[in-house]
Amino acid sequence: MSPEDWQFWDTWMRAHRLLVAELDRALQRDCGISKAEFSVLMTLRQPMRVGALADALGWEKSRVSHLLTRMEHRGLVERTEDGASGRRTGVGPTADGRRTAERAIRAHGGNIRRLVLDRLTPEQAAAIRGWSEQVVRRLDG
Repeated sequence: MSPEDWQFWDTWMRAHRLLVAELDRALQRDCGISKAEFSVLMTLRQPMRVGALADALGWEKSRVSHLLTRMEHRGLVERTEDGASGRRTGVGPTADGRRTAERAIRAHGGNIRRLVLDRLTPEQAAAIRGWSEQVVRRLDG
């Protein structure tokens, strides 16, 4: 790669890191939840098995289980028995978890709009969207 290519890549990666860090701080500050907790609440629109949640998030089941334990202690999710074994393998949001998710959707969406979307021209947004879709098709296909 040329020096200009490296400079482009370094700038892109730095912008990404700074944006993700700021969005994470804002979720914590405005809603009292982490990005990981937000991801769980957004995925848990209805109760599901813990394994299915891990698959949907693309995370290791042990990571999901540890996070769910913390979220359960905070009253955001509740585990349920799922299946004949009587084991608590199901999970769903509590009423407080649903309220927190709705508040986080509004706050996070507002921050995304303020930090990114409102600062792009329609042409810039179209170019970024097109490029992002190409990357997703290439890597996730």
